[in-house]
Amino acid sequence: MPAAEIRAEICRCSLFAAVDDLPGEAGTPPVALTIAATDSGGGAGIAADLRTFAAHGVLGTFAVTAVTAQNTLGVQRVQPLPAAMVVAQIDSVVSDLHPVAAKTGFLATAEIVRAVTAAAGEGVLPPLVVDPVLVSSSGSPLFESDEVSGAYLELIAHASVLTPNLPEAALFLGRPLSSLGDMEEAARELQALGPALVVVKGGRRRLDDEAVDVAVDGHAATLLRGAWVETPNVHGTGCSFAAAIAANLALGLEPLPAALAAKAYVHRAIELAAGWRLGGGHGPIDHLGART
Repeated sequence: MPAAEIRAEICRCSLFAAVDDLPGEAGTPPVALTIAATDSGGGAGIAADLRTFAAHGVLGTFAVTAVTAQNTLGVQRVQPLPAAMVVAQIDSVVSDLHPVAAKTGFLATAEIVRAVTAAAGEGVLPPLVVDPVLVSSSGSPLFESDEVSGAYLELIAHASVLTPNLPEAALFLGRPLSSLGDMEEAARELQALGPALVVVKGGRRRLDDEAVDVAVDGHAATLLRGAWVETPNVHGTGCSFAAAIAANLALGLEPLPAALAAKAYVHRAIELAAGWRLGGGHGPIDHLGART
């Protein structure tokens, strides 16, 4: 595969900017917006996004798409909000706080996906990281029909960065994916739909003692590599990765450097939380510890 191999642990990308270097007034942090669901267990969704923003020195704002009852063992109940309420939250934030980057997480219904797509198409949203939360990293579908995945195809065209995991990329393209070559080909096909950058995440797929994602920005593919960390505490890594990309976009990085820095950040957050014992399932990562 023609690819530049980047090891997260030796990436020299700057993860954080000095306060005086942030966009806007001196000492004023840039603002990012997450459009996602709650996680009552605190490990994923809006909770993970806001901690990730904070770790990067970015002010986090949010629009709630659904309220979930979940913990480290799984999701017990989901209550989506009306699409009009999601749009009202977005409008409230962007009209006053002017976020310079945004990301989506679990959008819950096809109506919400279409509403976010409309907002993006009208220029309401800033540069957008779309994390299409359709299939868990273990391969379990989160929706009973393909209506939501179909609606996502229109949203993808408005994304600056798209971050599907391996099963989600396979769902969009209608075929199974397994090898690094498959991941690169999938990323190229999805990037042709509009995003400046597509990162197909390997998820819990272990490759020669590494966790490997494939990024394509229209040029040579880039492998985002991180040493494999043996731990059950990986809940919310996908949310955190997309949020870290959004935070780095807010700090002024271009999409590919933002993704490289996000990979390094999440890898460090996993390392720091590897020994935690929170709950009986997949625990959270150390978002704030990874700041240093």
